[in-house]
Amino acid sequence: MVPPQWSRAFLVPAVMTVTLTGCAMADREDGSTAEGRGGTTAPGANRVSLMQKLGEDGPLRSLTVEPDGRWECDDCAGDGVTSAGSLDPEQVQRLQRLLADPRLPRETDQARRYRASCIDALTSSLLTTAGLITSQDCPGEERPAVAGEILLLLTQATPAEPTR
Repeated sequence: MVPPQWSRAFLVPAVMTVTLTGCAMADREDGSTAEGRGGTTAPGANRVSLMQKLGEDGPLRSLTVEPDGRWECDDCAGDGVTSAGSLDPEQVQRLQRLLADPRLPRETDQARRYRASCIDALTSSLLTTAGLITSQDCPGEERPAVAGEILLLLTQATPAEPTR
């Protein structure tokens, strides 16, 4: 199941094509989210989603982390299980600092003109308010610094995996 907050079709380089539906990456000024759920979050708080796919034929794994740290993960460990949980307050603060980092927009696929370079690699795509940021777990490819820290935080705090 693809999380509802994704609205446009994105072509994730070469190994992964994903159609995403429903878009609302940031909370509205009135404190409600675009999905209509009420609630308040800290000003500037951002939601982030992670999509992962191993190779061309692997299942799509998805993780969504709300601004308050609640997360839901669909098939993150590749076991078909949907799980949910929460980041601890320190992890939420760190994640929000990383998502607000002014370097993040320079790490988007568009800014980097990213192209996939490996076949059968684990492709990880972060969907942030700055844009889509893709990286692959393959020799010689360096992850963007801030996005790499976000990916590391998410994979350490949830069942999502950083590498194959």
